[in-house]
Amino acid sequence: MGEFELIDRYFKRPARQAPSGVALGIGDDCALLQPAPGTQIAISCDMLVEGRHFFADVDPANLGHKALAVNLSDLAACGAKPLAFTLALALPQAIEPWLAAFSRGLFALADAHGCELIGGDTTQGPLNICITVFGEVPVIDGRSQALLRSGARPGEDIYVSGTLGEARMALEALQGKLALPAPLLAQARTRLELPTPRVALGLALRGVASAAIDVSDGLLGDLGHILQASACGATIDTSIAIDLIAAHAYFEKAAGQAGREQQLAFVLAGGDDYELLFTAPASIRDAVEAASRASATPVTRIGRIETQPGLRLVDASGKPVSGRFASFDHFA
Repeated sequence: MGEFELIDRYFKRPARQAPSGVALGIGDDCALLQPAPGTQIAISCDMLVEGRHFFADVDPANLGHKALAVNLSDLAACGAKPLAFTLALALPQAIEPWLAAFSRGLFALADAHGCELIGGDTTQGPLNICITVFGEVPVIDGRSQALLRSGARPGEDIYVSGTLGEARMALEALQGKLALPAPLLAQARTRLELPTPRVALGLALRGVASAAIDVSDGLLGDLGHILQASACGATIDTSIAIDLIAAHAYFEKAAGQAGREQQLAFVLAGGDDYELLFTAPASIRDAVEAASRASATPVTRIGRIETQPGLRLVDASGKPVSGRFASFDHFA
């Protein structure tokens, strides 16, 4: 099977009505996007490399899902509505069952979010998946409604969506560093391989959140990006944050204090969660709750933004919590 047959068979779809904003899709040297009046185009790009971002034996349908999900998560953090994406795919060899499953997982998520594949490239080489995604953000009265990292202000609340830590827990178990009961490992592995991009929440937070980022490298590391961009500091209540791991009860029962420290590390520095971390004024907590309900996405208030630079961790009584919780860094 040649390159162009591969594209036609697995990635070029039958003629159909293109989503609004896509003037021309696959078939020419360039795709054409036509932004709606009064909008901006949000763009993000992520790469997944075998052995670095996923195991060689991962279900290809799950890999197709995750490859797009991590990009949609960036759109969610920006409050952008998904529009289209491109796919650059390097393959060691063209294995048809693998390609069929990969494209099935990819397009299932794309269709769920109305996001059209509009182009890309294929080549032979080590398995590498690179997706660039495009979304729309409205501009109202000359002001972009995009959620940025730079809008947090002292006195504001810090929130995170969903749960944290299960992806890292699955990674540790699959690497043989952590023993987990089979049902718990299956649950955690689903979080690692099939993350849910919080697009609906991101859209609901436009005009509500002051700053946002998705949790890809770890809660504290990603919060640090907001603090740097916003020139402020923060305090996180670890007694609340530790409950964000779905396996909290298991760790408490199985490993006592050591388990508590481990699960806190998973929550604060685990990464691969793809939840939304955002800030909002304390005066509009009702609006945050309304956004949570509208998007059917739970959110938890875990701390506050402060004038004093730096990031502080405290327990339920306000006492400092020690520990080094380093987020993921490809080159560290």
